[in-house]
Parts: sequence; structure tokens; C-alpha cells
Amino acid sequence: MPINKLMASVLFMGLLVQAIPGGAQNDDLRIWKEFVADLQAGKMDHPSRIRPYYPEFQGPMQGYLEQLRAGIAWDKLKSDPEVFRVGSQIHYVVALPSVGDERELSAPFCFTFLVENGRWYFQHMETIMIRMDKLGPLPATSFPDVPAERKAWMREEIEISDQVRLFAFLAKDKGKDFAFSWFRDGAGYALAARTWVPFVRPERAFVLYLCWEFAHRRENPVTLEKLTDSEALVRITPRWFELYERAAHLKPQITPEDHRRLFETIWHDRANNAGWGLAISYEGEACLFRLTRPNR
Repeated sequence: MPINKLMASVLFMGLLVQAIPGGAQNDDLRIWKEFVADLQAGKMDHPSRIRPYYPEFQGPMQGYLEQLRAGIAWDKLKSDPEVFRVGSQIHYVVALPSVGDERELSAPFCFTFLVENGRWYFQHMETIMIRMDKLGPLPATSFPDVPAERKAWMREEIEISDQVRLFAFLAKDKGKDFAFSWFRDGAGYALAARTWVPFVRPERAFVLYLCWEFAHRRENPVTLEKLTDSEALVRITPRWFELYERAAHLKPQITPEDHRRLFETIWHDRANNAGWGLAISYEGEACLFRLTRPNR
């Protein structure tokens, strides 16, 4: 086929493909606008309006919708979302303006709806999206990425989810005392600090390694405020607690009290194995590690 006819055919087919979903896309936008109106009016709080991926997500998803309802600057919500239909699901990608300033609420969000028998149901809400819809032609050697901060969140969500799942399994099978003791990995952590930071005394190496790990491996805000041979003060804003509030799958597996106790158990054991006593306190989102040793 001559190249000009081939290009004309491709163009025609492209126009045809775009023309087919036009009506469907209008219907998809209608669903989005109905959702926005119902959310604003407080009509999304009934469980029958939500069909989550798993039943245990029902409560968290209702809570997230209530937070959104209170946090969205409705008068600034003007743009239509990107729309992706996948089988019986519709995904809407949209930035949401927040109340009180011009910033956006963790933009962009991906809202997922399930359509069954002509009715739509809210299913999921997510702020992590890997835009593989933008993948180039094959063979591909590079792939769409996400911002570094989002990847750091993903790494910690995977790690903490594994820890919580294991804790829940052990607590059910062996009891909570056994489950907490399983996570006392202080001997190995103290050895890692001593061998990976070999240029200072072991007790200082522990504090410095702790700061390095939070800053670079976990990418959490951390400030070393004081360090002597007998005392150290480290201020951290760990994702550990924010993840619990934002990740729907954690709350059904562990109580907030046990989630905090697990965090503190891990760090008390690590500090003790490095020869430090540790007192943990909280100031808003910040976590303060006060480490002390006998005067030498």
C-alpha cells in the first residue's frame, strides 16, 4: 500500500477509534459529576455506595471520603479529570484544590469506580500511580517513573505492610508477646552500625547510622540535635505513623496502640544492643529519640 494511503488509513482509523468512545466518555464524565455532587452533599456516607476491593476497606474508604468532603475547596474544583475505562471500572485522575490555600491535596488523585447493571459505586482512592499508559513503543528499555518522594513512600509502605502482616499472623498464632519479641533485631542492627560506620566509637556509630538510615534509606526528615559520648537527641518525622493513618489495609490488621508499640519495641531493642537507653516522645508529627549512657 502506498505510504500516503497507509497514513490516510491510519488517520481515518484513529478518528474512528476516537469517535466511538466519545459518548461513553461523556457518560463517564456524568458519573464523575454525580459523584462530586453527592460527595459535596454528604450522600456518599452510606455503605451501599461503596464497593471496595476488599470488605475490610469499607470503613477506611468511608473515612477518606469524609476527609475529602471537608478538605476540598469546592468553589475551585473546575477542571474535568482524565478518564480511563478498564472493563467495568472507570479511573479518574484529578488534582483537588484544598480549603484555605491554593495548594492541592496530594495531587493527583486516582478515583476508581465500579459500574454494574447501569449503577456506579465508589471503589478506591489512590495517590500512587505509575503512568504506564505513557509507555513508549516496544521494545522498551525505560519506563514511566514517579517522583523520588513517592518512591520512598512506596518502599516504606511495602516494608511496613510486610512487618504488620507478619505481626498479625504471629500474634494470632503465638500470642502478642511472641509477636513483639520477633521484631527485636537490635543485635544485628547494632552490628551493622558498627561495621558500616567504622570511623567512630560504636555508640556514636549507632546514632549516626540511625540518622543516615532515616535520611537516606527511608528518606524521612531527621535532625541530629545533640551527640556526646553519654547523650544524644534525634528528631525524626517517620512515615511509620502517617502510613497507618493513610493506608487502608493496615488498620484491620493491627490496632493503633500495637502499631506504636511495635515501632517502639524495635527501636528500644536496637538502642539497648548498642549500649544506649532510649526514651521516645512525640511532638505533633515529630518523634524524639533521647538516648543516654552512663557517664564515662
